Amino acid sequence: MLSTLFRASRPLSWVNTAYPFAAAVLLTGGLPWWLVVLGTVFFLVPYNLAMYGINDVFDYESDLRNPRKGGVEGAVVGRSERRTVLLASCLVPAPFVAVLAGYGIATGNPASVAVLAVSLFAVVAYSWAGLRFKERPFLDAATSATHFVSPAAYGLVLAGADLTPGLWAVLAGFFLWGMASQMFGAVQDVVPDREGGLASVATVLGARPTVWLAAALYAVAGLLMLATQWPGQFAALLAVPYLVNALRFRAVTDEDSGCAHAGWRTFLWLNYATGFLVTLLLIWWARVQVL
Repeated sequence: MLSTLFRASRPLSWVNTAYPFAAAVLLTGGLPWWLVVLGTVFFLVPYNLAMYGINDVFDYESDLRNPRKGGVEGAVVGRSERRTVLLASCLVPAPFVAVLAGYGIATGNPASVAVLAVSLFAVVAYSWAGLRFKERPFLDAATSATHFVSPAAYGLVLAGADLTPGLWAVLAGFFLWGMASQMFGAVQDVVPDREGGLASVATVLGARPTVWLAAALYAVAGLLMLATQWPGQFAALLAVPYLVNALRFRAVTDEDSGCAHAGWRTFLWLNYATGFLVTLLLIWWARVQVL
């Protein structure tokens, strides 16, 4: 069961939610160290277990038909394990949420509680039966983007950051990056999703138009970085590898959409290289502010 929970939490993606929160609160400053650590740990593991564990429980039928499931890209949760995985996905994050929300209320920061609530609602609504935002084309991509942008937004609001136009541009660019990434990731699953009766942007538009739409969103996300504070404009260049990776599959068809899995694996590792470069940019930005 521990192995199933570990795989269900998508360890390769842990950093994608913990890093935005940690970067936001550390650069803003003003929070006690224990809260920074608690929030980072929450967005590192429990948050991802909730997001992906719930997904794996309710995506059982399509995951059975998906050859990439069963490893680091997601667990195939057996029928006998589904109840335990669902309980763990809901209960493990609960103590963290209670402390984070309690801190926001105690310090007179209801906006942070509201942002956290939106973030958690997006996590549940994406996959839970009866809501299933992931089966509502375009809403699926927007909800997925919320999963990754909301930890950063929560960190900024929690730390009392001044939301300047440049910061809004960063959040908007990050949101479009998230939408593009969800769309591109859905291309590889067109066949199993259709066989499992699941809808997505990719199953509705088709594999090729979805790739082009994802590429366009990556491009706009990069352009938005030009509106940020110096030296944030260099972040525009970070969109180029994602754009190139997506356009490798510009001629993909629904029938051979599974080949886009190679692009998705590139995307997973590309995130780490991009994260390194973003860290250097943030350090540079912080030094500029001091000087």
